[in-house]
Amino acid sequence: MQLDRKRNRSSEVYTASLNDIMFFLLLFFLIISTMVNPSVIKLLLPKAANSEQTLSKQSINLAVTKDLKYYLDDVEIPVDKLESKLKILMNRAKETTVVLRADNDIKLQYIVDIIDIGNKLKIKVILATRKS
Repeated sequence: MQLDRKRNRSSEVYTASLNDIMFFLLLFFLIISTMVNPSVIKLLLPKAANSEQTLSKQSINLAVTKDLKYYLDDVEIPVDKLESKLKILMNRAKETTVVLRADNDIKLQYIVDIIDIGNKLKIKVILATRKS
């Protein structure tokens, strides 16, 4: 006894909605990537028990690596031009805070020198730490 199928079945994958899904994913990742503060300078920050402090409206990121390279908002700057650049940035905004991200291995004197520059320019300097 032979049974003959009269219908040939075929399967299809509908991909019309896949374009919409990919568009929304792309849009989501573009929006999220603009919100992230990309600080790509690798530093090992010192530890602190309570490192929660609010920042003022204008903040400037100053990073000092263990080989004593200074980065002002992710742009390398010579140490002798640091004071003049901070003065220029301070004139743009009234309430300016410098967030100092210094590597754990550098001497304390380099950090104190930067804080002295901040005191001379009357800028609030905050030392960034990591939670213990």
